[in-house]
Amino acid sequence: MQLSKIEAVIEAILFTMGTSVPVDSIAKVIEQDEKTTKKIIKNMIDKYQGEDRGIQIIELDNAYQMCTKAAMYDDLRKITAQPKKVVLSDILLETLSIIAYKQPITKAEIEHIRGVRSDHAVNKLIDYDLVCEVGRMDAPGRPLLFGTSEAFLRNFGMQSLEDLPIIKDEELAKFKTEAEEEVQLEINDVTTEKKNL
Repeated sequence: MQLSKIEAVIEAILFTMGTSVPVDSIAKVIEQDEKTTKKIIKNMIDKYQGEDRGIQIIELDNAYQMCTKAAMYDDLRKITAQPKKVVLSDILLETLSIIAYKQPITKAEIEHIRGVRSDHAVNKLIDYDLVCEVGRMDAPGRPLLFGTSEAFLRNFGMQSLEDLPIIKDEELAKFKTEAEEEVQLEINDVTTEKKNL
């Protein structure tokens, strides 16, 4: 099959599916190995990067998806109903960060790290399709395990979880100090309240 024909087939697959398609599935259709398939798609990605194109191909965790460019958002809003704007509160961002860095993780583990119940936050993140159930822990009660979804990668502009920012040791030490100070403040407040009784 000629390269132009192969690219046309890949383009048709990605356009038709609308969601991400694993590279091994594409490779089978075009009868190429995965390494060659990735090279062909990388070449297509470069072609779509031009300013004269409104669509692009993005890589998502060893899969590819065809979608519109973010720069087209304002133009697309004029022809479609305005999409619901999702705003992530500090609580949702905190919970999402824990899940992203610690996945797969149970709700009890999330609550242990946050120090508060997290049912609402986890359910909201599932509603927003940023988090999903990824299995069950092999432990008594077989609690559900949660992880980030493909939509999480797409919305935060990452190809895989390896693109998550690395927290530097200095920042980690700073967070730990802040958390310890916060706990100490809470203990002092409780002690003061008891003295006033």
